Amino acid sequence: YESRKSRELYENPFASLLFYWPMVHRQVRIQGLVEKISAEDSNQYFRTRPYESQISACASPQSHVIESRQFLERRFSEIRGKYKTKEIPRPANWGGFRVTPMQMEFWQGREHRLHDRILYSRTDWGWEIDR
Repeated sequence: YESRKSRELYENPFASLLFYWPMVHRQVRIQGLVEKISAEDSNQYFRTRPYESQISACASPQSHVIESRQFLERRFSEIRGKYKTKEIPRPANWGGFRVTPMQMEFWQGREHRLHDRILYSRTDWGWEIDR
């Protein structure tokens, strides 16, 4: 939670996600409010990650300059040795964010630029759908 991206989300907790598949002329855009997920959810997800990824998360001082590649490799080896037979605890600065959609746009490219676009917008009573 110390990365540049995290700091920007704390300052402006809104995001736009874009998933684009050029081969099928399709995209989905989601806009919404961003919130930090709970420590419990972060812990649960951290435990699903590969063992070496957990070690790397502990070894790397996220978004800070390091003295050398060797420093990182040395930290990795130290942490691997320390937690060889124990569960690796999630670093305090490691976690995720959740986007609660306020708008979702589904776009399908069509011949002659007669594209299909369906926009879902969250309202107080549900979702409004526009084409």
